[in-house]
Amino acid sequence: MWLNNILETIGETPLIKLNSVTKELPCTVLAKVEYFNPGNSMKDRMALKMLEVAEQEGKIKPGGIIIEGTSGNTGMGLALAAVVKGYKCIFVTTDKQSKEKADILKAVGAEVIVCPTNVEPKDPRSYYSVAARLAKEIPNSYHMNQYDNLANRQAHYETTGPEIWEQTEGKITHLVVATGTGGTVAGLGKYLKEKKPAIKVWAIDVFGSLLKKYHETGELDPNEVYPYFTEGIGEDFVPKNYDMSLIDLFEQVTDKDGAIMARRISREEGIFVGYSAGTAIKGLLQLKDQLKKDDLVVVIFNDHGSRYVAKLYNDQWMMERGFLEVKTFKDIVKARSTKRLVTIEPENTVAEAIDLMKKYDIEHIPVMNGEGVIGSISEGGLFRKIVSNPEIKNQPVKDVMEAMYPVVSFDTPVEKLGGMINKENGAVLAKDETTGDFHILTKYDVIQSLAK
Repeated sequence: MWLNNILETIGETPLIKLNSVTKELPCTVLAKVEYFNPGNSMKDRMALKMLEVAEQEGKIKPGGIIIEGTSGNTGMGLALAAVVKGYKCIFVTTDKQSKEKADILKAVGAEVIVCPTNVEPKDPRSYYSVAARLAKEIPNSYHMNQYDNLANRQAHYETTGPEIWEQTEGKITHLVVATGTGGTVAGLGKYLKEKKPAIKVWAIDVFGSLLKKYHETGELDPNEVYPYFTEGIGEDFVPKNYDMSLIDLFEQVTDKDGAIMARRISREEGIFVGYSAGTAIKGLLQLKDQLKKDDLVVVIFNDHGSRYVAKLYNDQWMMERGFLEVKTFKDIVKARSTKRLVTIEPENTVAEAIDLMKKYDIEHIPVMNGEGVIGSISEGGLFRKIVSNPEIKNQPVKDVMEAMYPVVSFDTPVEKLGGMINKENGAVLAKDETTGDFHILTKYDVIQSLAK
């Protein structure tokens, strides 16, 4: 049996037990893995629902233009629906979102406009304001407005909620959602609490968002708002999709903790997730004292890790923000006693190279001329050559030198260095761009650093 189009694959996503990242919890934790939707996120559900409602209400006409402010996932869901239904799309996003998200939207035919992140929602440059303005200016267009469009939460009330209830056979005790627009947590919360009022709904927020404080005090505090790296969740205003009475508790998680946990989920569970899944699990772990042995927790895994390859899953991006505590070439150099890099010129003799090795108790010497590193001399390489021809000790180094050592970035992780040092390459070089000095590391340097 076949399906009529890609939209018919939306929903019926699996519920998967977590076994590693939640092992410190006393209860069972299940992940609702929403990247099995065709657009690789939960937003496919509400995107299709919002479009269907707009069609039913006559707010968008055949051949019309869908306009939306999106962090990427809602745009993808709308774009897929637009392809099938014959609409065009213009999406407005922020410069905080990963490049992959914008590229994917363009790949399915959407026009993407990027706006600054760090502006007020009512600022004419904000992606909320730009989307609203375009909808007024462009004929036969409709602004979906996922934040205030109640079809957003209706989609989860009608589909995701019943799926979770059936998949857990009604045994669910806690729902955990890293929340942004409010549609998922409100739609699921309403359905599940109607089925079993005792179910606890925990919303996970990010520091820099005002949602937690608003839930607890009813106050819209602008002092709570500041830039953060976590994508797709948190808000600097309260969308109309929220029904705060359905949420039992808000918990906040740092950018760093959410990022590290997302990477752990991918590596330890084999579920390649996005940023918000890491935030959701970290928030749940922070609340472990409120859980019991017989609890059955369902956590929403909203989207796929492929949307974050250049950020969340990029070691350099993580290290630049202080999220990844990894020993690097630079760390090893700083930790060891100060050593001047011993080098030799190509015109020096092999005998002089041997004298340097004895004097400084070293096995590897870079060969350098006025332009930089051009080769290398190693104790092992010289030993083999001198045994076969003792006279080479009077020859210039350039006649017997080996290939130059690999030159890497000063921030290269130690784990990568280990793979570069082998029989052919006895050492690795890096240049300190601040001072202009080269430094060398051997396998013994790497071993000592990892043993500490």
